[in-house]
Amino acid sequence: MTMPVADIERLLRDALSPVDPPERLGTRVEQTLRSLSELAADELESWELAAMRDPRNWIRPAVAVGVSGAAGAGLAVIGWRQRRRQRDRRSAGAGADGLDRAVADLADALRRRLQRPHER
Repeated sequence: MTMPVADIERLLRDALSPVDPPERLGTRVEQTLRSLSELAADELESWELAAMRDPRNWIRPAVAVGVSGAAGAGLAVIGWRQRRRQRDRRSAGAGADGLDRAVADLADALRRRLQRPHER
């Protein structure tokens, strides 16, 4: 018994269709990234400058800086994507300058995040 090609294509299309994640997932990821950023900032604030003279003490602050940077970048990307989705819902066609605007929005979000790393 063979299956018609149209049925196979339909089954594949149904199986490979994109699935939107639950709405709560974005909120949970954002909260986790904010928490990581705050914990990293607290870790950096607790270190004394005198202890930094010994290179063996550089590991924890370096990890904290990396985590804070990654979390900040993640938050910027999440905010950028949320604004982009809202904008896309408002206007169906973004036009030729859509990519330029998206890159500019992402750069602005990262710049704002880097200027205020310790704000909560």
